[in-house]
Amino acid sequence: MSARFSVVLSDDLNRDIDKAVAANETNKSELLRKALQLYLAALDGKGRGLKLGLVDPKTEKMQTEFIGL
Repeated sequence: MSARFSVVLSDDLNRDIDKAVAANETNKSELLRKALQLYLAALDGKGRGLKLGLVDPKTEKMQTEFIGL
């Protein structure tokens, strides 16, 4: 079963999504599904005491930590 819903986006966010869609040859629905999956994974990790961030593959050090999720 699937669900449909409406969401209101700012013009800036909509433009950013359009750029990401074009750059990755996907569509808005797929991009938003992936974004929600990432958000849910971050929430699960946070609940287990983990952090979400961007890690430098050479040094394996976190360069950017995403907070407030």
